[in-house]
Amino acid sequence: MEFLYEGTITNQVLHKKQPMYIKRLYLEDLPIIEHVQETVIESLADKESLQPLSTEEYLFILNERGVVVGAFADHQLIGFRALLIPEIDEEHLGRDIGLAEEELSKVIYQEISVVLPEYRGNRLQQTLAEVVMKELPHLKEHFRYVCCTVAPMNIPSLKDKFSQHMYIKAFKTKYSNMERYIFVKDLVDPPLRYTDYISVKLDDFDKQRQLLDEGYVGLGFQLVKGFHEFQFAKPVL
Repeated sequence: MEFLYEGTITNQVLHKKQPMYIKRLYLEDLPIIEHVQETVIESLADKESLQPLSTEEYLFILNERGVVVGAFADHQLIGFRALLIPEIDEEHLGRDIGLAEEELSKVIYQEISVVLPEYRGNRLQQTLAEVVMKELPHLKEHFRYVCCTVAPMNIPSLKDKFSQHMYIKAFKTKYSNMERYIFVKDLVDPPLRYTDYISVKLDDFDKQRQLLDEGYVGLGFQLVKGFHEFQFAKPVL
């Protein structure tokens, strides 16, 4: 069995370290993938902060339309992360960030990322992100843009995306009337310099939309008087 990563992880309930490894998941792993997803959803206070995938969507990804990597502790699946090669339809995230039609096929999505509650606080989401992104070159297609959506006020997921140097490009209504930030990372020609930095409160959605319409992007968090605020800036083209 080929492991993509090996290390240890702390079970926060048992207060002990356990051996952990990450490997690619396949069709035969679908039952444990869905079991972990259900467990994580049940643990969430705000169920709308995570958009679960259906069985059909997992089948789509696992049938060579993406990659799923899973983390195991004591040989039990404790978290996973997925990349999806999306169909080009009206809901395509590339349209939300202003890509031309011929660029849409160069987009891959960072899809669902879940970790069981007892293993949170180990930076496992970030480790899974690093591992799954290393699988990109093994796909048949070549991609330039990585896109994903994040619910407002989902701080762990926002931090996860910013830690990968993704940035907020748009703020749209997705998934049947739910507000979502659209994150993107240009793997070929990322913005290197920014100007006109502005801090915006996390819940000031009108100001955030105004700045995005004016060409700003959301780069990360900044502490202002002890509270987190978004940092927006304009890329220097």
